[in-house]
Amino acid sequence: MDKLAALYGEHITTIQTRTRTILTLEGLDGLVIHSGQAKRQFLDDMDYPFKVNPHFKAWLPVIDNPHCWLVVNGLDKPKLIFYRPVDFWHKVPDEPTDFWAEFFDIELLLIPDQVEKLLPYDKAKFAYIGEYLEVARALGFSEINPEPVLNYFHYHRAYKTQYELACLREANRIAVLGHEAAKAKFYAGGSEYDIQHAYLLATRQTENEMPYSNIVALNNNCAILHYTKLEQLAPEKSLSFLIDAGASFHGYAADITRTYDFNPQGEFAKLINAVNELQQELCAGLKPGLKYGDLHLKCHQGIAQILSDFGIVLLPPEAIIEKGISTTFFPHGLGHHLGLQVHDMGGFMADERGTHQPAPAGHPFLRCTRIIEANQVFTIEPGLYFIDSLLSELAQTDNTQYINWEKVEAFKPYGGIRIEDNVIVHVDHNENMTRNLNLA
Repeated sequence: MDKLAALYGEHITTIQTRTRTILTLEGLDGLVIHSGQAKRQFLDDMDYPFKVNPHFKAWLPVIDNPHCWLVVNGLDKPKLIFYRPVDFWHKVPDEPTDFWAEFFDIELLLIPDQVEKLLPYDKAKFAYIGEYLEVARALGFSEINPEPVLNYFHYHRAYKTQYELACLREANRIAVLGHEAAKAKFYAGGSEYDIQHAYLLATRQTENEMPYSNIVALNNNCAILHYTKLEQLAPEKSLSFLIDAGASFHGYAADITRTYDFNPQGEFAKLINAVNELQQELCAGLKPGLKYGDLHLKCHQGIAQILSDFGIVLLPPEAIIEKGISTTFFPHGLGHHLGLQVHDMGGFMADERGTHQPAPAGHPFLRCTRIIEANQVFTIEPGLYFIDSLLSELAQTDNTQYINWEKVEAFKPYGGIRIEDNVIVHVDHNENMTRNLNLA
């Protein structure tokens, strides 16, 4: 925590500078950033789990308290309006005393509806940043989520401060504890439900604290890209295990995926090893000045090579790419920016004005097309899947003649493979946060 405290001042200075720059460009006096509100479930007296505005947690690690506000202008000490009600039904947040508190002028808010007394009186040149547009209008804001301001912050969010990198490393450390526990539970014969609870116990985080819903899949469920059902009973025979699960630290996310074969000597295990080797090549391929989209295309070349080498597609790699067959087996993007959000904003921006940089033709599901630069953080997650619906579509085309359907049928019970690491790009090297923690 002392190390974080030492880095936090520089982090605040960086965000203050960004804020001052965009306010000057847009002729604004300041920003009022809303943490969010509790959302009541329909026809109920309970709230949905609270998720904080990422623009709010970019400033400070308050991620579990609705009805908080920041007033910032890039010059003066930021003002934090901290919600601390009188409440005997729920745990009331402690008054802030953590390492970050000294960087804010803090005023306590007892009742959410009384926040107007603590906000700027003349809001004409203050912009509201947040989700609750009706609240912003009721409070008198006319500038609400101005697009140039959001574009500017989303673009620059890709460049992480040293404080942010430290938080991302810690999120990876916590997630790796979970992955190791999940792997052990799989080889012990656990169900998806059992594995999920082993993961949560190891990370000491609840499902609501996870940055996204964990994907814990056995056997053919590994072919479902966003599988979250969690079967409570173990299958009669465990063949394969795919886990895509992260962790959070101070609002920053880890996003890690591994795939295992219950029989380490089987052919599916060899296929996993081939995807793993490709994944490591792609991690090394993150270099400043290159387009992330070009690395995605290189991934398809690697997947095509594997499909050819294993006799799944009876063509050389070049022909597999030319005929578009690789997209059946690898239908998603190579990865994305990582930070305050799992899929961090700004992945398609060519500049700070928000100019759109499209994905390569034929690859609509890629989540990042940015130029790779130092201090950016990416996930690298190639995959190879045997998905019924996509294979059925392939079978209806002329390309069906090139598919070794017997081998496809042999692999289908295993579902698929995805390997994902979280990588920091530095000027002269890459830092694989995940592999540095010895997660195989």
